[in-house]
Amino acid sequence: MIRWFIVVFLALVCISWFSPLLQRLGFGKLPGDLRFRLFGRAWYLPVTTTILLSFVASAIAKFV
Repeated sequence: MIRWFIVVFLALVCISWFSPLLQRLGFGKLPGDLRFRLFGRAWYLPVTTTILLSFVASAIAKFV
């Protein structure tokens, strides 16, 4: 179980590290990515970007 926590932690670190680069490439502004304000806070749900990146990751994993 501790392995999964480590994997999830490392995945979140990598995602936050690559986030500015992905935003410059246009990810995060795709149709289906939700941005809204609620209770004075800006909320962001990258639904389409997450699906697209998981397809890319699974394709890479399948070929490797």
